[in-house]
Amino acid sequence: MLTDYHLHLRTDAVDASAETHFTTTNAERYRDAATERGIAELGVSEHIYRFRQALNVWRHPFWEQYAHDDLDEYCRFVREETDLRLGIEADFVFGAEDRLANLLAERDLDYVVGSVHFLREGAVDMHDYSVWSSGRSAEDIWRRYFEMIGEAAASGLFDILAHPDLVKYWGPSRRDHPIPTGDLRRYYELAIDGIAESGIAVEVSTAGLRKPAGEIYPAPAFLQMCLEAGAPIALSSDAHRPQDVGADYDRALELLQRLGVSELCVFDRRERRLAPIGAADGSPRAEPR
Repeated sequence: MLTDYHLHLRTDAVDASAETHFTTTNAERYRDAATERGIAELGVSEHIYRFRQALNVWRHPFWEQYAHDDLDEYCRFVREETDLRLGIEADFVFGAEDRLANLLAERDLDYVVGSVHFLREGAVDMHDYSVWSSGRSAEDIWRRYFEMIGEAAASGLFDILAHPDLVKYWGPSRRDHPIPTGDLRRYYELAIDGIAESGIAVEVSTAGLRKPAGEIYPAPAFLQMCLEAGAPIALSSDAHRPQDVGADYDRALELLQRLGVSELCVFDRRERRLAPIGAADGSPRAEPR
């Protein structure tokens, strides 16, 4: 079994409309790409900020710029017109947990991918609204980022913790977005209690290989700490176009094999099971949650 639960049917462009991208033809392009790469379990998880209902959770200017579509129409399309698992990528917004919980509970989702892109008003992975222009030190940004990763995990809102060291997005060469010196495990440790206590699945994402970071999310040392904390693994590409579905899975699978991971999470109506990697016709075994 191979999975790709974190993908988007449209690009990041503001004008990438639902009408153009939420079509059976487009969904089939993603399915065809997955089939070519031996991926049996495919799910779509559009960004929550694309939907008008998300403004009941948070009214950041970035969200207001993108929130054009109807969340329930998206859910209907995926359920009724595709064979994809229905997911959503929802940002963890400190202080908005109850509002987000209510929004999610009202939808028949297979899984929720939780991510941290913003530290309060500042974004860690884009130029607009960048936290890196706030005057805060790299050490302060990294510390708060991993504290929020732990809080996101502990919130119980999410099934999968997305690209859990996204803060490294800009890579080691950007002086204006520096990576702290020394052993980075001192930052990873800030997230581990939340991951361990919640039992959330940790995403191994090949998207980092296509970003300035040039590295899989999470870093091997962080992934090892998550595994030691008992976290199961969800494998994803974070594709925004069909050709990136399952991209660089050979490198991800080599990393997982090296760390002794032999099973991946699969989801159905917020219930999680584990399936052996590479067993295309194997039956996932039940796992208590």
